[in-house]
Amino acid sequence: MTFKIAYSAEAEAARAANTPIVALESTIITHGMPYPQNVETARRVEAVIRENGATPATIAVMNGILHIGLSDAELESLGQATDVAKVSRADIAACLASGGIGATTVAATMIAANLAGISVFATGGIGGVHRGAENSFDISADLHEFTHTPVTVVAAGAKAILDIPKTLEVLETLGVPVIAYGQDDFPAFWSRSSGLPAPLRMDDAASIARAQLMRSAMGLPGGQLVANPIPETAEISRDVMIPVVEQALSEAAAQGVAAKSVTPFLLQRIFELTEGRSLVSNIELVLNNARLAAAIAVEMKLQSRG
Repeated sequence: MTFKIAYSAEAEAARAANTPIVALESTIITHGMPYPQNVETARRVEAVIRENGATPATIAVMNGILHIGLSDAELESLGQATDVAKVSRADIAACLASGGIGATTVAATMIAANLAGISVFATGGIGGVHRGAENSFDISADLHEFTHTPVTVVAAGAKAILDIPKTLEVLETLGVPVIAYGQDDFPAFWSRSSGLPAPLRMDDAASIARAQLMRSAMGLPGGQLVANPIPETAEISRDVMIPVVEQALSEAAAQGVAAKSVTPFLLQRIFELTEGRSLVSNIELVLNNARLAAAIAVEMKLQSRG
């Protein structure tokens, strides 16, 4: 059995020319932001990648076809679609087989990017170990994906709604390189610091690219996480965010919100509790991650040719 992959004209041209491509997920469009900010942000992110020397490829499942790059019309359609499946490693094949529409999580985007020969992926924040996971066992598939799939993922750390110490512990156990960009602390999405040190620090895109290429040369499987702190001008400090996150988590527990519904619920409540400030910060951190991802993708191409 085969499956269909459709490349956007822009992505196909980049593949033919062997120029840098940066993958982008689609759950941030369907489950992370309201319309029309979701589509506007997606277009801005794609533009930033182009401005920094790479080609954007937003990934999604559309009517049973895996799309690597979306046209403007497809992006608009996805941004307004309802009942879009949120697909990860466990269900992306089922979504393709059933002819469905699916937005890719970090794990699914890594899988699709690797199938398309794309080595760098920019997102907002990765999933991880949820609060109370010692009872619920709620741990994102994103973490294990790093052990399988050789893609460098640029994110603003782990989402602040997670148990970040346990998330870092699981990443260490799995042997995933966690690299803080330009600082020693591991960032916490809306905040530049989680209060925890990152295992590794690198200060330029060339070093990050070299580290991934070295893993490949050594035959080590999997990718690496680049934790890129949100710009200072867009940061919401930890002391402001912690009470907000705690309130949102408490409400989710009281309402019995579980599984894949947890993150969208929490992000919406945090948006409401911060009077929209969290969304502004979210947009800025994604743009910031796109800039760094493009620089890393450019470096990977240069170094792999050299």
